[in-house]
Amino acid sequence: MVAEVGSMPAASSVKKPFGFRRKMGKWCCHCFPCCIRSSKSNVGAWEEYDDSAFMEPRYHVRREDLDKLHRAAWWGKVPRKDLIVMLRDTDVNKTDKQKRTALHLASANGNSEVVKLLLDRQCQLNVLDNKNRTALTKAIQCQEDECALMLLEHGTDPNIPDEYGNTTLHYAIYNEDKLMAKALLLYGAAIESKNKHGLTPLLLGVHEQKQQVVKFLIKKKANLNALDRYGRTALILAVRCGSASIVNLLLEQNIDVSSQDLSGQTAREYAVSSHHNVICQLFSDYKEKRMLKISSENSNPGKTCDSELL
Repeated sequence: MVAEVGSMPAASSVKKPFGFRRKMGKWCCHCFPCCIRSSKSNVGAWEEYDDSAFMEPRYHVRREDLDKLHRAAWWGKVPRKDLIVMLRDTDVNKTDKQKRTALHLASANGNSEVVKLLLDRQCQLNVLDNKNRTALTKAIQCQEDECALMLLEHGTDPNIPDEYGNTTLHYAIYNEDKLMAKALLLYGAAIESKNKHGLTPLLLGVHEQKQQVVKFLIKKKANLNALDRYGRTALILAVRCGSASIVNLLLEQNIDVSSQDLSGQTAREYAVSSHHNVICQLFSDYKEKRMLKISSENSNPGKTCDSELL
């Protein structure tokens, strides 16, 4: 039976750049909201989205499955001088049975000193483990910001999708890690990358009801009208989640409220059929504001032009 090593690595004494914080609460299980079905169709029911990609970010390891270097990378308890000798005499890119390199293991467990030594030895950065994840993906999954930033600075590609189609930005958004998401975008992460469910980081954030990172992605000009594999926009997903706060946030933007998903329903129709009274009121208020704006523009057609001539 495979046992998970639950011991935490020693905290690094190195101050984290950009004020990155170390999150000692590594993970909590996330449950999706209840399925909200339409009377017209069950296209894209919530069970179509499984969360297995996010459930267990940390590696499961057994000591007997790791060689000397991989054990040192995982636990990080080897003296620096011994580790340097070990790296000199060992293939730093060697993989274990799960296709994990020493860089994967050190990054996933936050052993930044080992990561630095491996990077100094010019180890391969974009090797994929058995789930097609790079060391950078594992560092971000496990919320090891310091290791992730070191990997980015050395040129690791942030856009390599894993077997679920998720990129590093998907995992940063799922973790609600705005600082890491900002760093990833600075290093070229694709803001519109889609996973196998057709979810961009923004759509994932909406689906998981993570309002703060949704607001962050809106400020970063993420496409508000992107569609998932069922033709659902961020607004439709927000309504189906029953998240009035995110619906309100999206309605404040220049968003297409008339978009229909593959079942032919709009966000407002989902709100009505699901009896989301608060969300229905938000749509009513939005419609009223739009009508007032159009009426004002029609009654003052030359106002903008006149002001521009002054």
